[in-house]
Amino acid sequence: MELNQFSLAGKIALVTGGGTGIGFGISKAMINAGALVVITGRRKEVLIRAMQELGERAYYIEHDLTEKASIPKLVSTVETNIGPIDILVNNAGIHLKKEAQDTTDEEFETICQTNLFSVFALTRECAKAMIRRKSGCILFIGSMAGNFGVDKVVAYGTSKSALTGLMKNLVTEYSKDNVRVNTIAPGWIESEMFLNAIKSDPVRKDKITNRIAMTFFGQPEDIGNAAVFLSSPAARYITGVVLSVDGGATVNF
Repeated sequence: MELNQFSLAGKIALVTGGGTGIGFGISKAMINAGALVVITGRRKEVLIRAMQELGERAYYIEHDLTEKASIPKLVSTVETNIGPIDILVNNAGIHLKKEAQDTTDEEFETICQTNLFSVFALTRECAKAMIRRKSGCILFIGSMAGNFGVDKVVAYGTSKSALTGLMKNLVTEYSKDNVRVNTIAPGWIESEMFLNAIKSDPVRKDKITNRIAMTFFGQPEDIGNAAVFLSSPAARYITGVVLSVDGGATVNF
C-alpha cells in the first residue's frame, strides 16, 4: 500500500464552520494532508484567526448558510477565484438542549434550517460542478445523536438523523458520476464549551463517561483524520457510509 493514496495534494476543500472546534480540526488535518482549504462561517474575526493559524493554504469567506439564496454565489466565488471544489465538508451546525415538550416549533425549524435544509442546498450547488467533472467527495458531519436517542436534544438529534437519509438518497443519484457521499458521526469531542457544560452537570458527565467504551474523550483531529481518509483516493470505493468516531459509545452498554 502506498501512503500517497491518503494524500489530498492538489485538492480544494470547502469546510463550513471551519473556524472553530471540529471544523477547525478537519481543516487542519486536510491542510496537513496537502489540500487547500476554504473555511466559512458567520464570524469574520474567528475566521481570520483560524486562517492565520492554518497557514498559507487556507482561505476564508464570511457566509451565513441559512441565507440559502446566497449559496450559489458562495460556490461560484470559490470556483472562480480559488479553484474547483473537490471536497465539501458540511460541518456547520447549531445545537439546542431542551426537553421535547419545551421545544417550540420555531426552535425546531431553526435547528433543521441550519443542520439540514442549508446542508442540502449547499450540497446540491457544489454537486453541479462535481457531476460535470465526474469527481467529488461530499461529507456530512452527523452525530451519535443521529444513531441513537439522546434526551433533551430532540431537534438536534432529528436533524442529524435526517442527514443519514439525505446521504443515502444522494448516493443513489450521484454515484454514477463518481461523486461520493459519506457521513462522519462524532461522539463526545473535547472543546471548551463541552468541558464547561459537563463540569456544571456532574450527573450528565457520569452518564456520558459510562457510555463511552474507551477511557477518554475525542479530539477535533480525530474527526479530521477520518475526514481526510474518506476524502482521499484510499476511500475511492466507499460511499453511503456512516463512520462513527465516538470511542465505542454507539455500541457500548
